[in-house]
Amino acid sequence: MKLPEIHPSYSQYLFEFEQKILQNHNKIEAWFRSKWQQHRPPFYGSVDIRNAGYKLASIDMNLFPGGFNNLNPQFIPLAAIAAQDAVERACETARSILLIPENHTRNTFYLQNVYALSEILRNAGFEVRIGSFNPELTKTTEFTTAQGNTLIIEPLQRKGNRLCLADGFSPCFVLLNNDLSGGVPDIVRDIEQTVLPPLHGGWTTRRKTGHFAAYDRIAEEFARLIDIDPWQINPYFEQVGSLNFQEREGEDTLAQAVERVLAKIQAKYDEKGIQDKPFVIVKADAGTYGMGVMSVKSAEEVRSLNRKNRNKMAKIKEGLEVSEVIVQEGIYTYETVNNAVSEPVVYMMDRFVIGGFFRVHEDRRNDENLNAGGMVFIPLSESIPSAGSGTDDETQKMCKRVFEQWDEMGIPRPTPGCPDCVGNRLYTYGVLARLSLLAASLELENAG
Repeated sequence: MKLPEIHPSYSQYLFEFEQKILQNHNKIEAWFRSKWQQHRPPFYGSVDIRNAGYKLASIDMNLFPGGFNNLNPQFIPLAAIAAQDAVERACETARSILLIPENHTRNTFYLQNVYALSEILRNAGFEVRIGSFNPELTKTTEFTTAQGNTLIIEPLQRKGNRLCLADGFSPCFVLLNNDLSGGVPDIVRDIEQTVLPPLHGGWTTRRKTGHFAAYDRIAEEFARLIDIDPWQINPYFEQVGSLNFQEREGEDTLAQAVERVLAKIQAKYDEKGIQDKPFVIVKADAGTYGMGVMSVKSAEEVRSLNRKNRNKMAKIKEGLEVSEVIVQEGIYTYETVNNAVSEPVVYMMDRFVIGGFFRVHEDRRNDENLNAGGMVFIPLSESIPSAGSGTDDETQKMCKRVFEQWDEMGIPRPTPGCPDCVGNRLYTYGVLARLSLLAASLELENAG
């Protein structure tokens, strides 16, 4: 594959950072192995990464990833191997899975994601049935995905303390691909089956600032491990609450937080000799789909928001009002595809990276949110498998299978000293994604 181009002014920064990662490869993988023995990884997740050359960091971590249809289908067998391990760790005797998607069945591209995810699980050797929380879905219904595949979704039922379908299908493992933005339905509360991600991982209770507070700890420890400035991989942030964008309540408090974060960024830019103009991303502290997000370069921009932009920030998915935001350090993206700005999105199952794609947007600037209408996805044509993370025999066997498949597919290995080698960049993306995955582990433990 051909990686996105990075602006020449920033390529040397990136090369030096990649070399630092590659030189510490063995130390990094040993560190991850020890961490996964202490912390259980989420079942799956996706991480958005921004690359400014001088700074390469995660800016968001989704515990209910919705873009499996954008992964390279060539690597479904590789994803299936990781899925086998993830399901068995959730329920050792699992033979089947009850998958619960979002309610928005009119979005055929989202349905394509559900189809792709279910195919990964089927390739892993599990029977997969799909049940819905949607109260409007009262009978078994056949849907057609964006690519013409057929998806059968059934209404959920509850018998005693178990979720099931009308014919009694009731496996020990329930997988959510619904982020619970609209709340936790009573039907899934206090059931005896294993539910992953856990209910407290949904946006009903989860906050992005909680994730990045956990990420602060991980980034600090990792930075000490390989002797880098933690700022290189960690964006500054603050939380601001008690907001009402439509009524302009909390506006001054938000503006002051923006001012503080911008000042911290400028001080770091001055220290590093970086000439870019600092900016921050203000986004809803709960929620996905790129809703409730704006790019800001001064406190005055917050105070002068017009009605249209206040309304845009006021509500997110499910019509929920935004009263809390994260003010996060903005990271420029200097990676481009055909002169359009891009950012990598990395997908993981359990503690293994299973692939990803580049989110590309030709109508957005390099300081803007790319998760917006008009974006396109370019699958990574190589996966980014990480080294095995465990010591038990079964884990080692599974890792061996992963690497055998890696070699069979001709995936490039990292090559120190080669600034243009694909494997270097992909491995670096995978390291950063797994740092966020580890932070999510801590986040869920703290909230559980």
